[in-house]
Amino acid sequence: MEPIQIVGMDEADDKEKDLINKIANEYHQKIQRSLRNVAPITLHLKTHTKGGKAKKWDLRVKVAAPTSIFEAQESDWDLPKSLHKVFNNIERQLQHKLHTDSQKPDN
Repeated sequence: MEPIQIVGMDEADDKEKDLINKIANEYHQKIQRSLRNVAPITLHLKTHTKGGKAKKWDLRVKVAAPTSIFEAQESDWDLPKSLHKVFNNIERQLQHKLHTDSQKPDN
């Protein structure tokens, strides 16, 4: 299984890096399972600071499936919340486009 490619990890400290890797790997497995195929996934991290200690995270995910490319973008002050939001957005796009949640029986 091809690992997820994470761009911009240098903007995160060690604790944040562990959290990013943990959450990204959980969603990586879910996305690969819904695609039923190996597809490269890229996560772009960017931080914005306004002079204080808090960072605003801008996250972009790109999934290059065999038939099409899916992209999602979210930003939030809370890193875990923004990670979950962006990956849930990608999952919704996959379900909508590929009808993975269909109730029709496979024939």
